[in-house]
Amino acid sequence: MSELDEVREPSMDQWLAEAKADPKAAACGMFLTHNGVVRITPKAQVREGAQGLPAVAAIDFSYDATGVDNAVAQALTMPGISYVRVWLAEGRLHVGDSIMYVLVGGDIRPHVIDCLQELVGTIKSTCVTETEIYEQD
Repeated sequence: MSELDEVREPSMDQWLAEAKADPKAAACGMFLTHNGVVRITPKAQVREGAQGLPAVAAIDFSYDATGVDNAVAQALTMPGISYVRVWLAEGRLHVGDSIMYVLVGGDIRPHVIDCLQELVGTIKSTCVTETEIYEQD
């Protein structure tokens, strides 16, 4: 990923056009996208039901590019998957900013949904570091 790509969010219209022009697209009956965004609600509240936490103002976000490349390579071995593309932001991100985009193309809906879920889960659990920065009272 070039320095310019890291700064500017991708266009899903452009990504889909490029994916459909790819020679592997003929095997794809579905493309599915994911856009992860910084939310105001703390992770502990959303995932664990914790209460009384301050609102999130921003996150500091980084990722292991080799780990992401390995996750993409693994995703491409999943049944029916022909196309995978990932973009991740880096640095200080504020509420509403995009964290990541993922595009998966494959033969049938169940394969594509399973791949997207596994790929995003792998990236989030093994490849990224997120530190929430809270609004001050």
